[in-house]
Amino acid sequence: MDRAALAAFLRARREALQPSDVGLAAGPRRRTSGLRREEVAALAAMSTDYYTRLEQQRGPQPSEQMLASLARALRLSDDERDYLFRMAGRGTPDRATLTSHVAPALQRVLDRLHDTPALVLSCLGEPLVVNDLAAALFGNTSRVHATGWERSEYHRWFMVPGERELYPEQDRDRHSRGVVASLRAAYGLLGADSRAGELVRLLQAGSEEFASLWERHEVARRFERHKTLVHPVVGQQEMAQSR
Repeated sequence: MDRAALAAFLRARREALQPSDVGLAAGPRRRTSGLRREEVAALAAMSTDYYTRLEQQRGPQPSEQMLASLARALRLSDDERDYLFRMAGRGTPDRATLTSHVAPALQRVLDRLHDTPALVLSCLGEPLVVNDLAAALFGNTSRVHATGWERSEYHRWFMVPGERELYPEQDRDRHSRGVVASLRAAYGLLGADSRAGELVRLLQAGSEEFASLWERHEVARRFERHKTLVHPVVGQQEMAQSR
């Protein structure tokens, strides 16, 4: 881990971003060039103290999950993200099987969606970007800041009671099939020894429904093109899906 290079890179990328680049208001009294440290920390779902220590060459070695969050927060390109991982002493993600990076162009579009709920999930169902309206629609956003498999929509669908309440009862069986088919597509891409394989084994052990559906061998990166949600306040909402 090259602490000096990592700190310098983080500081330079932070100072190169303007609030408008990430969907934030500039405010009347901004003295900092670029984003403030606390703004980057909030975008990356980490504490300001943790991020500050990284810029001051005092922090621990960031995990791959932390680095992926920083790459998204700082709107890094693939090459910049790879450099970030190397300076932190981590192996660079395989671009062919990357599951946790949002392209800067897509991120800029999402930053400007103020009147439409929008979220981006990894191929393992982990939220990468959730805008304010999507957070309000889906309610429980603690998963965004959770660690481990609690972040995965796929894990929560089969393992967390109450996770299905937003979905019409008649749609739940089909959505279960869609979750399993999407996970099998990720499993085929990433392999049995990957995090996808780990999630499959966890769900097989913990959910009879999942284990039964897994044996159907349905594979689809996009099983459904839209989903219907029934919100207790705003009522029925139709959501488009794309992969």
